Amino acid sequence: MTKQITTRFAPSPTGYIHIGNVRSAIYPYLIAKQSGGTFILRIEDTDQARYVEGATDLIKSTLQWLGLDWDEGPEVGGPHGPYFQTERLELYHQWARKLIAAGRAYADPTPSETIAAYRAADQAAKIPYLYRNHRPTQTPEWHPGIPLRFKSEPKNYQWQDLVMGDLKTGPEVLDDIVLIKADGLPTYNFAHIIDDLEMGVTHICRGVEYLSSMPNYLALYEALGVERPYFISLPHILAPNGNKKLGKRDGAKSVDLYRQEGILPEAMLNFLACLGWNDGTEQELYTKEELITKFRIDHIQNSGAHFDEVKLLWTNGQWIRRLFDEQGIDQFYPRTIDFWPEVATSAPEEYKKRVLSIIYDRLKTLSDLRAMTDYFFVDPKINLAELTTNKFLKKFSETELGQLLTTSIDALKQLQTWDATSIQNTLNQLLVDTGKKTAELFSLIRISVSFAPFSPALDLTLDVLGRETVLARLGAVRTAILRD
Repeated sequence: MTKQITTRFAPSPTGYIHIGNVRSAIYPYLIAKQSGGTFILRIEDTDQARYVEGATDLIKSTLQWLGLDWDEGPEVGGPHGPYFQTERLELYHQWARKLIAAGRAYADPTPSETIAAYRAADQAAKIPYLYRNHRPTQTPEWHPGIPLRFKSEPKNYQWQDLVMGDLKTGPEVLDDIVLIKADGLPTYNFAHIIDDLEMGVTHICRGVEYLSSMPNYLALYEALGVERPYFISLPHILAPNGNKKLGKRDGAKSVDLYRQEGILPEAMLNFLACLGWNDGTEQELYTKEELITKFRIDHIQNSGAHFDEVKLLWTNGQWIRRLFDEQGIDQFYPRTIDFWPEVATSAPEEYKKRVLSIIYDRLKTLSDLRAMTDYFFVDPKINLAELTTNKFLKKFSETELGQLLTTSIDALKQLQTWDATSIQNTLNQLLVDTGKKTAELFSLIRISVSFAPFSPALDLTLDVLGRETVLARLGAVRTAILRD
């Protein structure tokens, strides 16, 4: 294949950009980049009735967040602009007139009520509804304001899909589809073919739901006298339970919402690229550069892939640890700025870095910081029930718990140097002196200073909290127990 590969992502600004949309951007991006080709962003905004203000900006910001920079398109420009379909109307009209001149398109002023009656009559007669069976015998000269239809010539078609294999269809599915609507705007069926042709797109990635329309697309390529591009049909992303297409009720959230919840772009890119593709190895974490190198069209699976949010969270947790370990605290910390609890707002940056350094390996998302770090910034509310019902502590009386806290406080007060090593040595000696099990003593101290479901290693937690805070909290709990 000597022709330079050109791919495109062509979303409609009709709502938020969800999981399925983004995967349809990732694959053409990888195909283009691994061959040194061109990746185009095109905004298909001809469906003005469903246009959502701000959707285009969200599309662009999502791609930029994922690192899917386009070579041509909005803001970047390029030799095939403009890149909004509503700015390309004259181009569609020029190609439409070529079809009219070739006898392959006709103006159709038939009222919608009449078309509905044709459909109802065919249904009543239990025959497939095809508009070509009702094609008007006389048509006016076309001009914007009158719908323009394709004049189909039903026949058999065969084509190869690089994922789904060799496909074929019969003449019964060909019809006189609308090319230009009454408002002068093209339909998707016509506009995307003209745009791909004019922009030199060689490989088209889109969902399998478009396979049913392929015969009409092939008929248009033939009528226009142009070479077919390569077709890559992507199976559906399926709901976690069952084989239906993933919908909003199943977790097809806006990718931007996942971003706000603390999913890293590296993790989202990694997760979505592997949702229906693998390189035949056991590898699970891929950088963008690795994906570009290893991606192959023939490794895209031809069946649906189940969306698994648990796997996404696992992938994100792995990426948090990987990036923190590779980049270090100073480089990774800026990613967390928007995810700390409100009580940490005025805390010094260096202190928050110390907290992050001992808790990062427990995070699944950056937003977990809000729920997992409150007690580092404000004294937790004392809830003695958490002590008395704890599976390791419930066998002890309140007097015994109070005495154990007193012993712990006295030992920790003796520390000359307050650091993790010294604290751990003291805790180890306390185990010997008290004869208590690790789970018993450590649970008592951990709960007393945090009242959290879990925390980092106890020596690290006490070190970051600091001598004054630790001793004060342990003393407050002891007082509450004995008073109670």
